[in-house]
Amino acid sequence: MRMISFQGEATMGNKILGLALMCAMTLQAPAAVRAGDVLTLNGAGATFPYPIYSKWFDEFRTVRPDVQINYQSIGSGGGIRQITERTVDFGATDGPMTDKLLFKVDGKLHHIPTVLGAVVPVYNIAGTPDLQLTGGLLADIYLGKVKRWDDPAVRKVNPEAKLPEVPITVIRRSDGSGTTFCFVDYLSKVSPEFEKTVGRGTAVNWPVGLGGKGNEGVAGLVKQTPNALGYVELIYAEQNGLSHAAVQNAEGKFVKGSVAGVTAAAAGSAKNMPKDYRVSITNAPGAESYPISTFTWLLVYEKNSGTKGKVLNEFLRWMLDSGQKLAPGLGYAPLPPAVAASVQKTVTTIR
Repeated sequence: MRMISFQGEATMGNKILGLALMCAMTLQAPAAVRAGDVLTLNGAGATFPYPIYSKWFDEFRTVRPDVQINYQSIGSGGGIRQITERTVDFGATDGPMTDKLLFKVDGKLHHIPTVLGAVVPVYNIAGTPDLQLTGGLLADIYLGKVKRWDDPAVRKVNPEAKLPEVPITVIRRSDGSGTTFCFVDYLSKVSPEFEKTVGRGTAVNWPVGLGGKGNEGVAGLVKQTPNALGYVELIYAEQNGLSHAAVQNAEGKFVKGSVAGVTAAAAGSAKNMPKDYRVSITNAPGAESYPISTFTWLLVYEKNSGTKGKVLNEFLRWMLDSGQKLAPGLGYAPLPPAVAASVQKTVTTIR
């Protein structure tokens, strides 16, 4: 009589089941992408949105493993220069290009709004956790008119603060910067003297101050310099543990930079948004509005070489949808829905 081994049958069954599972996993898992099959996009520009851009590029890689997006955080001025020279596939800026600059561009270059953020005055004063500043006072400090922390003008808006009897060490950007553009755009709106003396631009002639390169450079200088005052994007203040001042808004209320404050400042932007999206929202109306708020933009040509336009189009559509959900976690405000919907229509022309 033939003996039947149930153990043997079970072993064979396990092998068959194992092979079936391996086949199923192979069908479901995305195929590994060979290095030669990866399409690379190169960008450069603003340091202001670098934390969210870095997050987006990493997340998009999970959607498109065959796409690698590289980004040089060199400042808005450098980003504008490189995209106009076509040495990168896209640029990035926090200060919109002027008509004069756009006139020199070979091809149609779009400003694509991505998120909004706050530029905050950061300071390093021992024992002074909360500070309030008006726009006029900030302007006078950066004009070199108010030179000390114990100046009567500073004391007037900070009557309860323990202000040191020492000079203010002013820190500003040394490179072309969209963060600077937002900051000086605001100061020019609230101070006629500042507008006349310094004016607007990604790079200006500062009367005073030590220069730092990038938001990270300014944050680093303020952090290591006692009694310093500088300006950076909100996330750089938070990541470096720097105190940032509440700033008086157009309604006379002192408001600290936050996602909520930036969202409030952007609330009316959809109604007045120009077709090319180049707009300033500094000193916006509204009791809860943070006054030094700004859009930030990617600079993308309408016509691109090879398949890059198609991939840029896909990334931008993803950024305007799934990418927006990641913004608040890094201290940025997502685009108002009406603005995002309008930008989606513009993106359809990019190829």
